[in-house]
Amino acid sequence: MGFEATYADFSADPARLANADVRPRGARFAGSHLALGAGGSVTLEFEVADPEDVPQVTLTVTALVSKAGRSLGYAPMDVLLQGEPVAVNLTVPGGGDLPQDNVFAVPGHLLKPGTNTLQIRSSAEARTMLRLYRVTLDPVWERGRSERARTAAAARDSVFAYRTELRPAHSSSAHWQPAPRLLFHVDRGEHALPAQLGWRGTDGAETAISFQANMSDFHGCRRDADGAVHEYRGRVVGRWAYPEGVDQVPAESLHRFRTEEGWGGGWHPSHELRLLVDDGGAAPERVTWRDQRGNSGVVVLHTLEDEAEVTEAEASDEHVAAGEVAHNLLDDSRGKWLAGDETALLDFALARPATVTSYVLVSANDFPDRDPQDWTLHGSHDGRTWTPLDSRTGETFDRRYQAREFFLRGAPKAHRHLRLEITRNGGAHETQLAQVRFLEGPAGQGFTGYYQRHDEGPIGYRGTPVAAPSPTGLPAAASRVASDLETAVASLAETAQTLAALAARLRTH
Repeated sequence: MGFEATYADFSADPARLANADVRPRGARFAGSHLALGAGGSVTLEFEVADPEDVPQVTLTVTALVSKAGRSLGYAPMDVLLQGEPVAVNLTVPGGGDLPQDNVFAVPGHLLKPGTNTLQIRSSAEARTMLRLYRVTLDPVWERGRSERARTAAAARDSVFAYRTELRPAHSSSAHWQPAPRLLFHVDRGEHALPAQLGWRGTDGAETAISFQANMSDFHGCRRDADGAVHEYRGRVVGRWAYPEGVDQVPAESLHRFRTEEGWGGGWHPSHELRLLVDDGGAAPERVTWRDQRGNSGVVVLHTLEDEAEVTEAEASDEHVAAGEVAHNLLDDSRGKWLAGDETALLDFALARPATVTSYVLVSANDFPDRDPQDWTLHGSHDGRTWTPLDSRTGETFDRRYQAREFFLRGAPKAHRHLRLEITRNGGAHETQLAQVRFLEGPAGQGFTGYYQRHDEGPIGYRGTPVAAPSPTGLPAAASRVASDLETAVASLAETAQTLAALAARLRTH
Protein backbone atom coordinates (compact mmCIF):
# COMPACT_ATOMS: atom_id res chain seq x y z
CA MET A 1 0.00 0.00 0.00
CA GLY A 2 1.30 3.49 -0.91
CA PHE A 3 0.51 5.18 2.41
CA GLU A 4 -1.51 4.76 5.56
CA ALA A 5 -4.79 6.43 6.50
CA THR A 6 -3.89 10.11 6.63
CA TYR A 7 -5.87 12.88 8.29
CA ALA A 8 -5.73 16.03 10.41
CA ASP A 9 -8.82 16.73 12.52
CA PHE A 10 -8.86 20.32 13.81
CA SER A 11 -12.02 19.93 15.91
CA ALA A 12 -9.87 19.15 18.95
CA ASP A 13 -6.90 20.88 20.56
CA PRO A 14 -4.39 19.45 19.98
CA ALA A 15 -5.51 18.29 16.55
CA ARG A 16 -6.14 14.55 16.05
CA LEU A 17 -3.60 13.30 13.55
CA ALA A 18 -2.86 10.10 11.65
CA ASN A 19 0.29 9.79 9.50
CA ALA A 20 0.58 13.56 9.71
CA ASP A 21 2.40 16.43 11.42
CA VAL A 22 1.02 19.97 11.17
CA ARG A 23 2.54 23.43 11.46
CA PRO A 24 0.05 26.31 11.60
CA ARG A 25 1.02 29.91 10.88
CA GLY A 26 -1.30 32.86 11.36
CA ALA A 27 -3.94 30.48 12.67
CA ARG A 28 -5.62 29.79 16.02
CA PHE A 29 -7.80 27.05 17.46
CA ALA A 30 -11.40 28.31 17.73
CA GLY A 31 -13.21 25.52 19.60
CA SER A 32 -14.39 23.44 16.64
CA HIS A 33 -11.92 24.42 13.90
CA LEU A 34 -8.69 26.15 13.04
CA ALA A 35 -9.26 29.80 12.09
CA LEU A 36 -6.87 31.18 9.45
CA GLY A 37 -6.55 34.94 9.04
CA ALA A 38 -5.43 36.67 5.83
CA GLY A 39 -2.18 35.04 4.72
CA GLY A 40 -2.47 32.31 7.36
CA SER A 41 -1.55 28.73 6.49
CA VAL A 42 -1.36 25.14 7.69
CA THR A 43 1.45 22.86 6.50
CA LEU A 44 0.82 19.11 6.77
CA GLU A 45 3.62 16.55 6.33
CA PHE A 46 2.77 12.89 5.65
CA GLU A 47 4.72 9.78 4.72
CA VAL A 48 4.38 7.76 1.49
CA ALA A 49 6.09 4.37 1.21
CA ASP A 50 5.70 3.67 -2.50
CA PRO A 51 4.11 6.33 -4.72
CA GLU A 52 4.23 3.94 -7.69
CA ASP A 53 1.18 2.23 -6.15
CA VAL A 54 -0.82 5.49 -6.12
CA PRO A 55 -1.90 6.79 -9.57
CA GLN A 56 -4.08 9.48 -7.98
CA VAL A 57 -4.86 10.89 -4.54
CA THR A 58 -8.29 11.95 -3.28
CA LEU A 59 -7.80 15.03 -1.13
CA THR A 60 -10.71 16.36 0.94
CA VAL A 61 -10.46 19.74 2.68
CA THR A 62 -13.44 20.54 4.91
CA ALA A 63 -13.68 24.30 5.36
CA LEU A 64 -16.01 27.29 5.70
CA VAL A 65 -15.67 31.06 5.22
CA SER A 66 -16.90 33.14 8.15
CA LYS A 67 -19.45 35.90 7.59
CA ALA A 68 -18.86 39.60 8.18
CA GLY A 69 -22.15 40.93 9.50
CA ARG A 70 -24.63 40.18 6.72
CA SER A 71 -21.87 39.73 4.17
CA LEU A 72 -21.10 36.23 2.92
CA GLY A 73 -17.46 36.76 3.76
CA TYR A 74 -14.39 36.40 1.56
CA ALA A 75 -11.34 34.18 2.15
CA PRO A 76 -10.04 32.42 -1.00
CA MET A 77 -7.94 29.31 -0.42
CA ASP A 78 -4.81 27.93 -2.10
CA VAL A 79 -3.87 24.24 -1.90
CA LEU A 80 -0.33 23.10 -2.77
CA LEU A 81 1.38 19.70 -2.75
CA GLN A 82 5.20 19.75 -2.76
CA GLY A 83 4.80 23.43 -3.62
CA GLU A 84 2.84 22.60 -6.79
CA PRO A 85 -0.63 24.20 -6.99
CA VAL A 86 -3.65 21.90 -6.71
CA ALA A 87 -6.11 24.79 -6.37
CA VAL A 88 -5.49 28.52 -6.51
CA ASN A 89 -7.74 31.26 -5.22
CA LEU A 90 -10.58 28.79 -4.62
CA THR A 91 -13.63 30.54 -3.17
CA VAL A 92 -15.13 28.30 -0.49
CA PRO A 93 -18.89 28.89 -0.08
CA GLY A 94 -19.61 31.17 2.86
CA GLY A 95 -22.64 32.63 4.57
CA GLY A 96 -23.80 29.41 6.24
CA ASP A 97 -23.01 27.41 9.33
CA LEU A 98 -22.18 24.04 7.76
CA PRO A 99 -18.59 23.35 6.66
CA GLN A 100 -18.14 22.30 3.04
CA ASP A 101 -16.25 19.24 1.74
CA ASN A 102 -13.94 20.37 -1.07
CA VAL A 103 -12.70 17.30 -2.95
CA PHE A 104 -9.65 17.36 -5.26
CA ALA A 105 -8.08 14.76 -7.54
CA VAL A 106 -4.32 15.06 -7.04
CA PRO A 107 -2.03 13.46 -9.67
CA GLY A 108 0.02 10.64 -8.23
CA HIS A 109 3.22 11.90 -9.88
CA LEU A 110 3.27 14.75 -7.34
CA LEU A 111 3.96 12.23 -4.57
CA LYS A 112 7.49 11.16 -3.61
CA PRO A 113 8.88 8.42 -1.38
CA GLY A 114 9.23 9.52 2.24
CA THR A 115 7.95 12.86 3.56
CA ASN A 116 5.44 14.79 1.45
CA THR A 117 4.24 18.33 2.14
CA LEU A 118 0.69 19.66 1.74
CA GLN A 119 -0.02 23.33 2.38
CA ILE A 120 -3.39 25.07 2.72
CA ARG A 121 -3.33 28.85 2.97
CA SER A 122 -5.76 31.72 3.07
CA SER A 123 -5.33 34.53 0.58
CA ALA A 124 -3.56 37.68 1.71
CA GLU A 125 -6.60 39.48 0.31
CA ALA A 126 -9.03 37.65 2.64
CA ARG A 127 -11.46 39.91 4.50
CA THR A 128 -12.87 37.24 6.83
CA MET A 129 -11.61 34.04 8.45
CA LEU A 130 -11.05 30.74 6.67
CA ARG A 131 -12.27 28.02 9.02
CA LEU A 132 -10.47 24.73 8.52
CA TYR A 133 -12.15 21.66 10.06
CA ARG A 134 -10.29 18.63 8.70
CA VAL A 135 -8.11 17.29 5.91
CA THR A 136 -8.00 13.69 4.61
CA LEU A 137 -5.89 12.03 1.89
CA ASP A 138 -6.55 8.62 0.34
CA PRO A 139 -5.33 6.59 -2.64
CA VAL A 140 -8.04 6.91 -5.30
CA TRP A 141 -9.00 3.25 -4.97
CA GLU A 142 -9.68 3.65 -1.23
CA ARG A 143 -11.59 6.91 -1.06
CA GLY A 144 -13.18 7.43 2.37
CA ARG A 145 -10.73 5.18 4.23
CA SER A 146 -9.13 8.02 6.17
CA GLU A 147 -12.48 9.59 7.03
CA ARG A 148 -13.70 6.27 8.43
CA ALA A 149 -10.50 5.96 10.46
CA ARG A 150 -10.91 9.54 11.72
CA THR A 151 -14.51 8.94 12.72
CA ALA A 152 -13.65 5.71 14.53
CA ALA A 153 -10.79 7.42 16.41
CA ALA A 154 -13.02 10.34 17.39
CA ALA A 155 -15.73 7.94 18.59
CA ARG A 156 -13.32 6.34 21.05
CA ASP A 157 -13.48 9.59 23.02
CA SER A 158 -17.12 8.94 23.84
CA VAL A 159 -17.47 10.39 27.36
CA PHE A 160 -18.51 14.05 27.09
CA ALA A 161 -18.92 16.91 29.56
CA TYR A 162 -20.66 20.15 28.55
CA ARG A 163 -21.02 23.52 30.22
CA THR A 164 -24.72 24.34 29.78
CA GLU A 165 -27.07 27.33 29.82
CA LEU A 166 -30.84 27.86 29.89
CA ARG A 167 -33.20 30.70 29.03
CA PRO A 168 -37.02 30.80 29.05
CA ALA A 169 -38.73 29.82 25.80
CA HIS A 170 -40.00 32.70 23.60
CA SER A 171 -37.94 35.22 25.59
CA SER A 172 -35.18 36.21 23.17
CA SER A 173 -34.40 39.27 25.30
CA ALA A 174 -33.73 37.16 28.39
CA HIS A 175 -30.14 36.38 29.23
CA TRP A 176 -28.79 32.84 29.19
CA GLN A 177 -28.38 31.53 32.73
CA PRO A 178 -25.80 28.91 33.81
CA ALA A 179 -27.23 25.39 34.31
CA PRO A 180 -25.73 22.19 35.76
CA ARG A 181 -23.05 20.44 33.77
CA LEU A 182 -24.18 17.68 31.38
CA LEU A 183 -22.13 14.47 31.37
CA PHE A 184 -23.09 11.65 29.02
CA HIS A 185 -21.80 8.47 27.40
CA VAL A 186 -23.78 6.33 24.93
CA ASP A 187 -21.84 3.47 23.34
CA ARG A 188 -23.00 0.17 21.86
CA GLY A 189 -19.65 -0.78 20.35
CA GLU A 190 -20.22 0.64 16.87
CA HIS A 191 -17.78 3.61 17.00
CA ALA A 192 -20.45 6.15 16.10
CA LEU A 193 -20.91 9.52 17.80
CA PRO A 194 -24.41 10.78 18.61
CA ALA A 195 -26.08 13.40 16.43
CA GLN A 196 -29.13 13.80 18.66
CA LEU A 197 -29.91 12.83 22.24
CA GLY A 198 -33.06 12.97 24.34
CA TRP A 199 -33.99 11.83 27.83
CA ARG A 200 -36.79 11.89 30.38
CA GLY A 201 -36.05 11.93 34.11
CA THR A 202 -37.90 10.01 36.78
CA ASP A 203 -39.31 13.38 37.92
CA GLY A 204 -40.93 13.96 34.50
CA ALA A 205 -38.41 16.53 33.18
CA GLU A 206 -37.66 16.06 29.46
CA THR A 207 -34.73 17.22 27.33
CA ALA A 208 -33.87 16.96 23.62
CA ILE A 209 -30.62 18.21 22.07
CA SER A 210 -28.76 18.12 18.74
CA PHE A 211 -24.97 18.31 18.33
CA GLN A 212 -22.56 19.94 15.95
CA ALA A 213 -20.88 17.24 13.86
CA ASN A 214 -17.61 17.70 15.78
CA MET A 215 -19.47 17.54 19.13
CA SER A 216 -18.19 21.00 20.15
CA ASP A 217 -21.67 22.43 20.89
CA PHE A 218 -25.28 21.43 21.24
CA HIS A 219 -28.61 23.23 21.13
CA GLY A 220 -31.98 21.97 22.26
CA CYS A 221 -34.92 22.42 24.57
CA ARG A 222 -35.95 21.32 28.04
CA ARG A 223 -39.22 21.00 29.92
CA ASP A 224 -38.76 21.03 33.69
CA ALA A 225 -40.71 18.81 36.07
CA ASP A 226 -42.98 21.78 36.87
CA GLY A 227 -43.79 22.30 33.16
CA ALA A 228 -41.55 25.34 32.51
CA VAL A 229 -39.99 25.23 29.01
CA HIS A 230 -36.49 26.52 28.18
CA GLU A 231 -34.02 26.77 25.37
CA TYR A 232 -30.97 24.72 26.27
CA ARG A 233 -27.43 24.88 24.92
CA GLY A 234 -23.97 23.69 25.83
CA ARG A 235 -20.31 23.78 24.93
CA VAL A 236 -17.93 20.88 25.39
CA VAL A 237 -15.48 21.26 28.29
CA GLY A 238 -14.21 17.71 28.55
CA ARG A 239 -13.94 14.60 26.43
CA TRP A 240 -12.45 11.25 27.36
CA ALA A 241 -12.05 7.68 26.21
CA TYR A 242 -14.10 5.34 28.44
CA PRO A 243 -13.74 4.73 31.37
CA GLU A 244 -12.18 8.16 32.03
CA GLY A 245 -14.71 10.81 33.01
CA VAL A 246 -17.37 8.46 34.39
CA ASP A 247 -15.67 8.60 37.79
CA GLN A 248 -17.21 12.06 38.15
CA VAL A 249 -20.65 10.57 38.90
CA PRO A 250 -21.88 7.88 41.34
CA ALA A 251 -21.24 4.34 40.11
CA GLU A 252 -24.97 3.60 39.89
CA SER A 253 -25.40 6.35 37.27
CA LEU A 254 -23.47 4.33 34.67
CA HIS A 255 -25.48 1.44 33.23
CA ARG A 256 -23.86 -1.48 31.43
CA PHE A 257 -26.23 -3.83 29.67
CA ARG A 258 -25.91 -7.22 28.05
CA THR A 259 -28.24 -6.73 25.07
CA GLU A 260 -30.33 -8.71 22.61
CA GLU A 261 -31.95 -7.73 19.32
CA GLY A 262 -35.32 -9.16 18.31
CA TRP A 263 -35.69 -10.21 14.67
CA GLY A 264 -36.60 -13.30 12.66
CA GLY A 265 -38.96 -14.50 15.37
CA GLY A 266 -36.27 -14.73 18.07
CA TRP A 267 -33.80 -12.84 20.23
CA HIS A 268 -30.11 -12.65 19.29
CA PRO A 269 -27.08 -11.43 21.31
CA SER A 270 -25.83 -7.95 20.41
CA HIS A 271 -23.19 -5.45 21.54
CA GLU A 272 -22.87 -4.38 25.16
CA LEU A 273 -24.59 -1.02 25.70
CA ARG A 274 -23.03 1.54 28.06
CA LEU A 275 -25.35 4.37 29.03
CA LEU A 276 -24.80 7.45 31.18
CA VAL A 277 -26.83 10.68 31.19
CA ASP A 278 -26.29 13.03 34.15
CA ASP A 279 -27.73 16.58 33.88
CA GLY A 280 -27.64 17.35 37.59
CA GLY A 281 -31.30 16.36 38.04
CA ALA A 282 -33.29 13.16 38.46
CA ALA A 283 -31.98 9.91 36.98
CA PRO A 284 -33.25 9.18 33.45
CA GLU A 285 -35.99 6.62 32.88
CA ARG A 286 -35.99 6.90 29.08
CA VAL A 287 -33.16 7.72 26.65
CA THR A 288 -33.35 8.19 22.87
CA TRP A 289 -30.55 8.86 20.40
CA ARG A 290 -29.61 9.02 16.74
CA ASP A 291 -25.97 8.65 15.76
CA GLN A 292 -24.02 10.30 12.96
CA ARG A 293 -24.48 7.23 10.75
CA GLY A 294 -28.26 7.54 10.91
CA ASN A 295 -28.85 4.66 13.37
CA SER A 296 -31.29 5.32 16.20
CA GLY A 297 -32.39 3.72 19.44
CA VAL A 298 -34.85 4.09 22.31
CA VAL A 299 -34.50 2.47 25.73
CA VAL A 300 -36.94 2.56 28.65
CA LEU A 301 -35.23 1.67 31.92
CA HIS A 302 -37.03 -0.49 34.46
CA THR A 303 -36.24 -2.64 37.46
CA LEU A 304 -35.64 -6.36 36.86
CA GLU A 305 -36.11 -9.16 39.34
CA ASP A 306 -34.35 -12.51 39.50
CA GLU A 307 -36.69 -15.47 39.35
CA ALA A 308 -35.81 -18.44 41.54
CA GLU A 309 -35.44 -21.64 39.52
CA VAL A 310 -37.98 -24.27 40.61
CA THR A 311 -36.96 -27.85 39.78
CA GLU A 312 -39.96 -29.73 41.20
CA ALA A 313 -43.59 -29.07 42.10
CA GLU A 314 -45.85 -31.45 44.04
CA ALA A 315 -49.48 -31.04 45.14
CA SER A 316 -51.67 -32.65 47.77
CA ASP A 317 -54.12 -33.33 44.92
CA GLU A 318 -54.20 -32.81 41.14
CA HIS A 319 -56.45 -33.70 38.19
CA VAL A 320 -54.12 -36.14 36.43
CA ALA A 321 -56.69 -37.43 33.91
CA ALA A 322 -57.11 -33.93 32.42
CA GLY A 323 -53.39 -33.12 32.61
CA GLU A 324 -54.10 -30.36 35.16
CA VAL A 325 -51.13 -31.16 37.36
CA ALA A 326 -48.76 -29.20 39.62
CA HIS A 327 -45.98 -29.14 37.02
CA ASN A 328 -48.11 -26.79 34.88
CA LEU A 329 -47.51 -24.11 37.51
CA LEU A 330 -43.87 -23.84 36.43
CA ASP A 331 -44.36 -22.66 32.83
CA ASP A 332 -46.18 -19.79 31.16
CA SER A 333 -48.46 -21.91 29.00
CA ARG A 334 -52.25 -21.74 29.29
CA GLY A 335 -52.27 -24.97 31.28
CA LYS A 336 -53.27 -25.03 34.96
CA TRP A 337 -53.26 -27.04 38.17
CA LEU A 338 -56.59 -28.24 39.60
CA ALA A 339 -57.24 -29.94 42.95
CA GLY A 340 -60.55 -31.54 43.91
CA ASP A 341 -60.79 -29.80 47.28
CA GLU A 342 -61.29 -26.29 48.69
CA THR A 343 -57.90 -26.53 50.47
CA ALA A 344 -54.55 -27.74 49.14
CA LEU A 345 -50.79 -27.92 49.65
CA LEU A 346 -48.28 -27.06 46.94
CA ASP A 347 -44.61 -27.92 47.57
CA PHE A 348 -41.77 -26.46 45.47
CA ALA A 349 -38.10 -27.50 45.42
CA LEU A 350 -35.59 -24.88 44.23
CA ALA A 351 -32.39 -25.46 42.28
CA ARG A 352 -30.47 -23.60 44.99
CA PRO A 353 -31.33 -21.73 48.19
CA ALA A 354 -33.09 -18.47 47.27
CA THR A 355 -33.85 -15.36 49.29
CA VAL A 356 -37.40 -14.84 48.07
CA THR A 357 -38.71 -11.30 48.49
CA SER A 358 -41.97 -11.71 46.54
CA TYR A 359 -44.04 -14.30 44.72
CA VAL A 360 -46.57 -14.24 41.88
CA LEU A 361 -49.83 -16.19 41.63
CA VAL A 362 -51.67 -16.31 38.30
CA SER A 363 -55.40 -17.09 38.24
CA ALA A 364 -56.58 -19.90 35.97
CA ASN A 365 -58.90 -19.85 32.97
CA ASP A 366 -62.37 -20.28 34.52
CA PHE A 367 -64.59 -20.34 37.64
CA PRO A 368 -63.38 -17.48 39.89
CA ASP A 369 -64.76 -19.30 42.94
CA ARG A 370 -61.89 -21.81 42.54
CA ASP A 371 -59.32 -19.01 43.11
CA PRO A 372 -57.38 -19.12 46.40
CA GLN A 373 -58.45 -16.47 48.92
CA ASP A 374 -56.59 -17.43 52.12
CA TRP A 375 -53.12 -18.96 52.20
CA THR A 376 -49.74 -19.08 53.94
CA LEU A 377 -46.35 -19.35 52.26
CA HIS A 378 -43.79 -21.40 54.22
CA GLY A 379 -40.03 -21.82 53.77
CA SER A 380 -37.74 -24.68 54.70
CA HIS A 381 -34.10 -25.69 54.37
CA ASP A 382 -34.70 -29.45 54.48
CA GLY A 383 -38.31 -29.90 53.30
CA ARG A 384 -39.40 -31.12 56.75
CA THR A 385 -39.25 -28.16 59.13
CA TRP A 386 -41.30 -25.19 57.90
CA THR A 387 -41.28 -21.51 58.83
CA PRO A 388 -44.19 -19.17 57.89
CA LEU A 389 -43.02 -16.42 55.51
CA ASP A 390 -46.26 -14.71 54.45
CA SER A 391 -50.00 -15.05 55.16
CA ARG A 392 -52.94 -13.61 53.20
CA THR A 393 -56.69 -13.56 53.78
CA GLY A 394 -59.57 -12.38 51.62
CA GLU A 395 -57.53 -11.98 48.43
CA THR A 396 -59.34 -11.92 45.06
CA PHE A 397 -58.44 -11.93 41.35
CA ASP A 398 -60.26 -9.45 39.09
CA ARG A 399 -59.90 -11.43 35.86
CA ARG A 400 -58.75 -14.69 34.37
CA TYR A 401 -54.99 -15.19 33.93
CA GLN A 402 -54.34 -12.21 36.17
CA ALA A 403 -50.84 -12.16 37.68
CA ARG A 404 -50.67 -10.73 41.20
CA GLU A 405 -47.41 -10.16 43.03
CA PHE A 406 -47.22 -10.44 46.82
CA PHE A 407 -44.26 -9.06 48.78
CA LEU A 408 -42.85 -10.68 51.89
CA ARG A 409 -42.52 -8.57 55.01
CA GLY A 410 -39.50 -8.48 57.28
CA ALA A 411 -35.89 -9.49 56.59
CA PRO A 412 -35.85 -12.27 53.96
CA LYS A 413 -33.84 -15.46 54.46
CA ALA A 414 -32.67 -18.10 51.99
CA HIS A 415 -34.66 -21.35 51.68
CA ARG A 416 -34.36 -24.43 49.45
CA HIS A 417 -38.01 -25.47 49.73
CA LEU A 418 -41.26 -23.45 49.61
CA ARG A 419 -44.80 -24.52 50.46
CA LEU A 420 -48.02 -22.72 49.54
CA GLU A 421 -50.74 -23.80 51.98
CA ILE A 422 -54.16 -22.78 50.62
CA THR A 423 -56.70 -22.79 53.45
CA ARG A 424 -59.75 -21.28 51.68
CA ASN A 425 -60.90 -20.55 48.14
CA GLY A 426 -63.84 -18.61 46.68
CA GLY A 427 -66.39 -21.24 47.71
CA ALA A 428 -66.01 -23.97 45.07
CA HIS A 429 -65.26 -27.61 45.73
CA GLU A 430 -62.09 -27.35 43.61
CA THR A 431 -59.00 -25.09 43.79
CA GLN A 432 -56.90 -23.98 40.84
CA LEU A 433 -54.02 -21.78 39.69
CA ALA A 434 -52.32 -21.23 36.32
CA GLN A 435 -48.82 -20.31 37.50
CA VAL A 436 -46.66 -19.73 40.59
CA ARG A 437 -43.35 -17.82 40.46
CA PHE A 438 -40.86 -16.87 43.19
CA LEU A 439 -38.75 -13.71 42.85
CA GLU A 440 -35.48 -12.95 44.62
CA GLY A 441 -35.75 -9.18 44.67
CA PRO A 442 -34.35 -6.39 42.50
CA ALA A 443 -31.57 -7.53 40.15
CA GLY A 444 -30.73 -4.07 38.88
CA GLN A 445 -32.09 -2.04 36.00
CA GLY A 446 -32.71 -3.47 32.57
CA PHE A 447 -34.30 -1.87 29.54
CA THR A 448 -36.87 -2.48 26.83
CA GLY A 449 -36.88 -0.54 23.57
CA TYR A 450 -36.08 -0.70 19.89
CA TYR A 451 -33.13 -0.13 17.59
CA GLN A 452 -33.18 0.97 13.95
CA ARG A 453 -30.21 0.90 11.62
CA HIS A 454 -29.97 3.40 8.81
CA ASP A 455 -32.25 2.46 5.91
CA GLU A 456 -33.66 -0.55 7.81
CA GLY A 457 -36.83 -1.17 9.79
CA PRO A 458 -37.00 -1.12 13.60
CA ILE A 459 -36.21 -4.24 15.60
CA GLY A 460 -36.73 -5.20 19.23
CA TYR A 461 -34.02 -4.25 21.69
CA ARG A 462 -33.68 -5.29 25.32
CA GLY A 463 -30.98 -5.48 27.95
CA THR A 464 -30.08 -6.91 31.32
CA PRO A 465 -27.39 -5.52 33.65
CA VAL A 466 -23.84 -6.75 33.28
CA ALA A 467 -23.06 -8.55 36.53
CA ALA A 468 -20.94 -6.55 38.93
CA PRO A 469 -17.98 -8.26 40.64
CA SER A 470 -18.76 -10.00 43.91
CA PRO A 471 -18.21 -7.60 46.87
CA THR A 472 -15.88 -10.15 48.41
CA GLY A 473 -13.83 -10.38 45.24
CA LEU A 474 -14.65 -14.09 44.97
CA PRO A 475 -15.56 -15.59 41.61
CA ALA A 476 -19.29 -16.18 41.10
CA ALA A 477 -18.96 -19.94 41.62
CA ALA A 478 -17.08 -19.45 44.89
CA SER A 479 -19.66 -16.93 46.06
CA ARG A 480 -22.41 -19.43 45.32
CA VAL A 481 -20.59 -22.11 47.36
CA ALA A 482 -20.23 -19.66 50.23
CA SER A 483 -23.95 -18.91 50.04
CA ASP A 484 -24.78 -22.64 50.09
CA LEU A 485 -22.54 -23.13 53.13
CA GLU A 486 -24.29 -20.29 54.95
CA THR A 487 -27.64 -21.90 54.15
CA ALA A 488 -26.44 -25.29 55.39
CA VAL A 489 -25.30 -23.73 58.66
CA ALA A 490 -28.68 -22.02 59.04
CA SER A 491 -30.43 -25.34 58.37
CA LEU A 492 -28.36 -27.11 61.04
CA ALA A 493 -29.14 -24.34 63.52
CA GLU A 494 -32.86 -24.63 62.77
CA THR A 495 -32.73 -28.43 63.20
CA ALA A 496 -30.86 -28.03 66.50
CA GLN A 497 -33.57 -25.66 67.74
CA THR A 498 -36.26 -28.20 66.78
CA LEU A 499 -34.43 -31.03 68.59
CA ALA A 500 -33.93 -28.86 71.67
CA ALA A 501 -37.65 -28.06 71.75
CA LEU A 502 -38.50 -31.79 71.38
CA ALA A 503 -36.12 -32.70 74.22
CA ALA A 504 -37.71 -30.06 76.45
CA ARG A 505 -41.17 -31.49 75.81
CA LEU A 506 -39.94 -35.04 76.61
CA ARG A 507 -38.48 -33.86 79.92
CA THR A 508 -41.89 -32.49 80.98
CA HIS A 509 -43.61 -35.90 80.51
